[in-house]
Amino acid sequence: MRAVLVFRRKRTDGRGNLTEWVIWRVPRDDKHPDGVRYRLAFIPSSARLPAVLYDNHHPKGHHRHVSENQTAYTFVDIPTLLEDFGKDVAAWHTRE
Repeated sequence: MRAVLVFRRKRTDGRGNLTEWVIWRVPRDDKHPDGVRYRLAFIPSSARLPAVLYDNHHPKGHHRHVSENQTAYTFVDIPTLLEDFGKDVAAWHTRE
């Protein structure tokens, strides 16, 4: 089985902030034991790098970047992933 795109969306809001969600189903293996690969990014219009980024590339596995902090992320399922990412983006907006 090859990677199968599950969801892809790119949105620019009224302030010029960019949010992109990309999720694939992939074969379960040592690199992707959950059978999912993803990249969720929020890039403010005033920045070149994401203020919030969730991804699970090898060898780091599931992790998130919020501002300059990188922490492990406990993946549960795709709906929870989307919800957690949305919460971090909303929290970033309240600090703005």
